[in-house]
Amino acid sequence: MAKVPQTPGSLEEALNQLDKDHGFLLKGDVFTEDFLEMWTAAKRKEADAIRLRPHPYEFFLYYDV
Repeated sequence: MAKVPQTPGSLEEALNQLDKDHGFLLKGDVFTEDFLEMWTAAKRKEADAIRLRPHPYEFFLYYDV
């Protein structure tokens, strides 16, 4: 199983993997390094906003009447 590729468990994990390996997106001038940095920074803000707020399921579990 260690050799079977796994999908990231969260947006943050996906962005970390993209930071480590994004050379394939630079080939053929599909994207630029600057664009990828800007895009991942914007997505990290989204991930932080989600991480810092309760999930709707938490409201269902603890606050639903």
